[in-house]
Amino acid sequence: MRIITLNVNGIRSAANKGFFTWMQRQNADVVCVQEIKAQVDQLTPEILNPKGYHGYFYEAEKKGYAGVALYCRKQPDRVHRAKLSKEHDAEGRYLQADFGRLSVVSVYLPSGSAGPHRQASKYRFMDLFLPLLKKLRRDKREYILCGDWNIAHKEIDLKNWRSNQKNSGFLPEERAWLTKVFDEVGWVDVFRTLNDKPDQYTWWSNRGRAYEKNVGWRIDYQIATPGIAKKARAESIYKRKKFSDHAPLIIDYDYKL
Repeated sequence: MRIITLNVNGIRSAANKGFFTWMQRQNADVVCVQEIKAQVDQLTPEILNPKGYHGYFYEAEKKGYAGVALYCRKQPDRVHRAKLSKEHDAEGRYLQADFGRLSVVSVYLPSGSAGPHRQASKYRFMDLFLPLLKKLRRDKREYILCGDWNIAHKEIDLKNWRSNQKNSGFLPEERAWLTKVFDEVGWVDVFRTLNDKPDQYTWWSNRGRAYEKNVGWRIDYQIATPGIAKKARAESIYKRKKFSDHAPLIIDYDYKL
């Protein structure tokens, strides 16, 4: 089973850069995308239902903003949205597909980088999301939560960690929250079970030739329950072609969907 996650930073923009042509060559079972920045009625047939895939969307109410989607080769038993709060549900942040005993989720945590008001919204999301993560762990299901969590967990997960300790995405409170998700609630950072090397990034600023110099952040994850996490066999961050300011994170699991 191959799962891919990518923050597309505008699904129409990514389509224009060849994302769907690339995606159809990857033989992925589920592709999770975030920050689609579009309403469903603005999307072309190629984006709505790429050949060989069923497309599912959770758009934000605000045009050109946030939103998540799932592309599934096999039709899921059920697709549904998490209800967190009026504020965050209006931004289209959590879409779940159920296949038997496994659920694959496209999730997009708020960014706090636009200012204190957005950081406050991010903290409100985290406060609501943690109880949901605890509830999902109590379910008798396996989960893979794919997406842009907008938090680099450890110093190894971003290039310039010293100068970013007061910046959204690497604040002590955010990192402590993510540690709690892993160490107390029992979720697994799947990529790190397979790759413990430095310089593994999924997002780069558009400033100062960051991509070219690989001055990046690892903020895109596949975070899973222990049972399915143990079945992860291979990981890669695809960088040969650029579809957005993020890179696709690909993980293969020894599991038949």
